[in-house]
Amino acid sequence: MQTRRSFLINTAVFGAAAGTGIGLPATSFAKAHMVGTQAAGFYRMKLGDYEITALSDGTVKLPMSKIYQNMAENEIDTYLTDRFHSGAAEVSVNAYLVNTGERLVLVDTGTGDLMGPALGKLVSNIEASGYKPAEIDDVILTHIHADHSGGLVSGDDRVYKNAILHVNRREAEFWLKAKAKAKADQVLGPQIAQAERCLGPYVDAEKLETFDDNGAPLPGFASVLLSGHTPGHSGIIVESKGEKIVFWGDVAHGDVLQYDHPDVTVAFDVDQNAAAATRATAFAEAADGRYLVAGAHHAFPGIGHVRRDENNYDWVPLVYRAVY
Repeated sequence: MQTRRSFLINTAVFGAAAGTGIGLPATSFAKAHMVGTQAAGFYRMKLGDYEITALSDGTVKLPMSKIYQNMAENEIDTYLTDRFHSGAAEVSVNAYLVNTGERLVLVDTGTGDLMGPALGKLVSNIEASGYKPAEIDDVILTHIHADHSGGLVSGDDRVYKNAILHVNRREAEFWLKAKAKAKADQVLGPQIAQAERCLGPYVDAEKLETFDDNGAPLPGFASVLLSGHTPGHSGIIVESKGEKIVFWGDVAHGDVLQYDHPDVTVAFDVDQNAAAATRATAFAEAADGRYLVAGAHHAFPGIGHVRRDENNYDWVPLVYRAVY
């Protein structure tokens, strides 16, 4: 009969033998290969009766210390380094799918093929999350920059063939009815060409509808004009059973520096002063209202709350839930 003492002695002897190879056959295992790919980029949550799926288009390394404006580059670099964001920061590009039970509504569409292989993953992540692009009823853009509208097309074809595209009216006019001088501008010109390429097939198919400042893109969805980053940049507001989320688009680029320094802008802002003023207002309203916000360039899934702190504001990301 084996006692606890003899079991422990035998276990120790076996362990020693295994470690030295004495009296036991040698065992080898093949090295595990490194997969080299990330998990599918989607995250689901409930908002009242609605289901919201955060979708990753991928990430891109950007030299944020050079992109941020209105603060000395060395100060920006020190700030980011202290928060482990030094050098080329990994910036998320996010989009969001809202299932109301009656309609599937996509907010922003990622980059498509415009910004390299680390991005352009939105369609594959839509499919991984259990949907198909053809099932989407409506697409709403927060604005028409390439990382929000690039995924509208594949080549010259509409990706969302059954969807109506909704864009703020002044945003659509700024990019799609640009004058010759704007088209000749070295910065704006290429962006205008991209906008025409990405939205053109929807215009041609009579699938583009515009909404007024602070107007409703479609029933059950509201908007708030957040101009500055672009003229018609808009937050998209969704509410259900007393719960609220605002899809912010590019109110903030990242989730650190601009929360302490809302006056810091980015090189992509069409109107730097207006963008800073809009951000300060948006932060204050989100902190006071305690509602959820979703940022297109916050670390995926980009959903969280804004709170006030001793340095201005702080970003509080949503806690992961395995079951909602």
